[in-house]
Amino acid sequence: MATGRAFLISAVSLSLAACSGRQSSLDPQGPYAQQIANLFWAFLAVCALIWLAVCVVLSIAVIRRRAARPQPLELAPARERMMGQLVLSLGGGTGVIVIAFALISYVAQRNLWAEPNSGMTLRVVGHQWWWEVLYDDPQPARNFITANEIHIPVNTLVRVRLETRDVIHSFWVPSLAGKMDQISGHINEQLLLAARPGIYRGQCAEFCGQEHAKMAFSVVASSPEEFDAWRDGQIRAAAPPEGPERRRGRHVFESHSCLVCHTIRGTIAGGKFGPDLTHLASRRSIAAGTAPLTAGHLGGWIADPQHLKPGTQMPPGDLGGADLSALVAYLMGLQ
Repeated sequence: MATGRAFLISAVSLSLAACSGRQSSLDPQGPYAQQIANLFWAFLAVCALIWLAVCVVLSIAVIRRRAARPQPLELAPARERMMGQLVLSLGGGTGVIVIAFALISYVAQRNLWAEPNSGMTLRVVGHQWWWEVLYDDPQPARNFITANEIHIPVNTLVRVRLETRDVIHSFWVPSLAGKMDQISGHINEQLLLAARPGIYRGQCAEFCGQEHAKMAFSVVASSPEEFDAWRDGQIRAAAPPEGPERRRGRHVFESHSCLVCHTIRGTIAGGKFGPDLTHLASRRSIAAGTAPLTAGHLGGWIADPQHLKPGTQMPPGDLGGADLSALVAYLMGLQ
């Protein structure tokens, strides 16, 4: 008895725990996510009522006993007529419910995909298996690129232009908006609006290869003042390294294959295949949310990326211990 009660409590707790958090469509943190959540709860309520009604009727049919009739095959016209009318009424009711669901969905989608003037526009490009984020500005000198972390100001409508460089990906921030596919050769758009500051987790929602499950990103919503300060910092080129170890790390970066794939503005590195690392140390994670950004995780990622993220296209770093430590020190200083 006690074991059964404990199992029931655990099951209920786990199911409720999945309904909130920084990656839950049932914990909306903006008006677009709220509309989707309202639609979900409306559908769930109606479907739950229908399910309960079916269970009640089924229970009555199972429990209720009828006396055996002397002629089991004999038809009762009045009863058959009543049953036909009941089936017809239920069929009509089903049609009305389906049409109502379609109209509610249509109205909700019109609101979600309306074309209001947005406060800012950015581009997000899906790669196997990471996200490139491009902040465009009418002044070219204020353009910059980052990766796997999107910063937006709260209470500001953000239009996200979605692209892909390889296979189909799907951009999804459950707490802020619905899903939108990224299709090769086509640009889709998604609207984001965060009602309150916070860090919201996003995920690729379309199977895109071996490391699809480890293709996450973060949306950091902050006050307009904090966002402007962050943006001003991201626009600047990387500061020259201080200290002999970090200067050696920069030399290691520029003299090995790192610069073929990565860019660090302010250096000779201008690779476009991998993420821009100009302000790597200002991010919260590495490898598209696979591990928190620490010196240990970064060193392990450089030395053996396949161990942390099997199938990733980053090759292992062929570096000695001293060079690896210097490189990590240099990268961890790129604020």
